[in-house]
Amino acid sequence: MKTIGLLGFVAIIIAAIVVSGSAFYTTDETQQAIITQFGKPIGKPVTEAGLHFKKPFVEEATMIDKRVLEWDGLPSSMPTKDKVYIVVDTFARWQITDALQFYERLRDERSAMSRLDDILGSETRNTVAKHEFIEIVRTTKEREAVLIEELEEGADVGGAAGLVPIQRGRTALEMEIFAAAKDKLADFGIVLLDIRLKRINYNQAVSQNIYKRMISERQQIAERFRSEGAGEAARIKGNKERDLQRIESEAYKKIQEIQGAADAQASQIYADAYNQSPAAVDFYRFQKTMESYEQIISSDTTLILSTDSDVFSMLKTIEGDLPIPVKSDASVRPARPVVPATPPPSQPLELSPFGQ
Repeated sequence: MKTIGLLGFVAIIIAAIVVSGSAFYTTDETQQAIITQFGKPIGKPVTEAGLHFKKPFVEEATMIDKRVLEWDGLPSSMPTKDKVYIVVDTFARWQITDALQFYERLRDERSAMSRLDDILGSETRNTVAKHEFIEIVRTTKEREAVLIEELEEGADVGGAAGLVPIQRGRTALEMEIFAAAKDKLADFGIVLLDIRLKRINYNQAVSQNIYKRMISERQQIAERFRSEGAGEAARIKGNKERDLQRIESEAYKKIQEIQGAADAQASQIYADAYNQSPAAVDFYRFQKTMESYEQIISSDTTLILSTDSDVFSMLKTIEGDLPIPVKSDASVRPARPVVPATPPPSQPLELSPFGQ
């Protein structure tokens, strides 16, 4: 009897421990509890930390986190309004504020993450599709932009090259996504605290095309600079040739003026010298005739002259016994041509001054 009584006492103690373990539960500062009976929530959520009582074996306590939670979305490819495909990576912070509604709609955090993926991803895609690529890349619209005309003219714009005016900027787009998703998440007992675009990158399929286009644009600018430089070089060379020709022509003109003045002065000196007397004039005419003979007559020259020729005029006055005063570089024996005293005017005379 004593043994049976002892076993009964032990059984009662064990039953009491089991019942007490099922009847009491604790919550800490980071949790809130939902009491369910046969799977259905009853009462209000328990949000205070401490030891709490529930009906054993009938009611269950489901713990729900009440801290600020993190959502980190997967990078997703999407097009912008100007048909530029980009990869957008976003993250957000959210919190469960209505535990009962959250439990009725989503049950647990895994379902909540799936719903966040759908809502935040969809709103991000819609916002990106409604704006130009530059609006998503630029953070604010206060930065000073460079006019397109200045870029086309090749102005030195430094690090601001390529900036064009924007209307809103990335921060405003993030607020637009936040406003659109916040109301939808409120139906699940979730409050959206913040959402940000963590990273924006070109789609890998178009990155090479983007790089090629950038290289092509830089090459076009470089070619424009080269062509402008070549044109400036051609202009400078043209100016140089023009100035050189002008200087040469002016120098040639000056030379001709000086030579003309010198020749005129020399002629005047000759005229003054040879016009002093008739004998001087005859001597000057004789000297010039001899110089002409020297220029036109050589060792192998044959002249056929008429008796009224100017070249023959000097020869007509020479007596038959005198030699012809011909000056030549060749060392030959001068001839003594016999000239008739009064040859007929029309009779041609063949003259070989060296009589070989």
